[in-house]
Amino acid sequence: MNNKQAASPVQTQLISHSGLGFTVDTVGPKDGAPVLLLHGFPQSRHAWREQLPVLGQAGFRAYAPDQRGYSSGARPDGTEPYGLDQLISDALALMDTVAAPRFHVIGHDWGGHLAWTLALRAPQRMLSLAVLSRPHPAAFVMALKGDPEQAARSGHHSSLLQPGVAAAMRASDFSAFRAMYKHQRVPDDAAEHYLDILRQPGAIEAAIEWYRAGASTFRNASAGQVKIPTLYIWGNADATVGRLAAESSAQFVDGPFRFVEIPDAGHFLTDEVPQRISELLIEHLRSFSKL
Repeated sequence: MNNKQAASPVQTQLISHSGLGFTVDTVGPKDGAPVLLLHGFPQSRHAWREQLPVLGQAGFRAYAPDQRGYSSGARPDGTEPYGLDQLISDALALMDTVAAPRFHVIGHDWGGHLAWTLALRAPQRMLSLAVLSRPHPAAFVMALKGDPEQAARSGHHSSLLQPGVAAAMRASDFSAFRAMYKHQRVPDDAAEHYLDILRQPGAIEAAIEWYRAGASTFRNASAGQVKIPTLYIWGNADATVGRLAAESSAQFVDGPFRFVEIPDAGHFLTDEVPQRISELLIEHLRSFSKL
């Protein structure tokens, strides 16, 4: 990778596959090691706004899409289109489109769940894995059984499946999300950006379909072993992920593994401690790229 080449400004483009169009922020030299960044719920590609320029300046070629349901051109109706197989297909197709046979993957929250699964199902495509907040799927199941508090921490999984929940959110102009963002120390301007996406026709409905599609698999994940270099970052004030789930993730990685606990940080790490996250990601990516 040529670190001497000046990184271009972040550019937004539309990348299509299977009749769907995905809005993607892209940065960095075209010969840089590819990095795919996957956001979670209830966010958007804007979650990576602080990391993208840093990655580009460091010489990486980074891609941060609004995922299925969040991109206005990728909101199919129903639950089935939001299953894990379709989400994996999106990620791999995006990197095929940009001619990246191997790439680093970074994910947060739902994007972290997807990133873990990509590492399990397509390790031949991965240079490395970095996950923020979301534990390994099998560690999550372990915590649900062994940590009395984890079920309560994950209570939103069930509440989002209730009939009429999307309409209720819209009726209150997402007041519950506003309170949650503020409690989790998400800056007001970032919160408004996320809400601007979710207000779009069909967006919050599609985001909830991720939970409906994953409801049967979330709590029954197999104990697959990740064999690629992995960085896992967890804030110990995370309201949704407890210590058992976070620390148990190490049991399911056979390759090089680093666990970083960030004191007093919550769930939305790129919003709350962006500089620290950028530093950790650059260090990790450089360790497993040909510089």
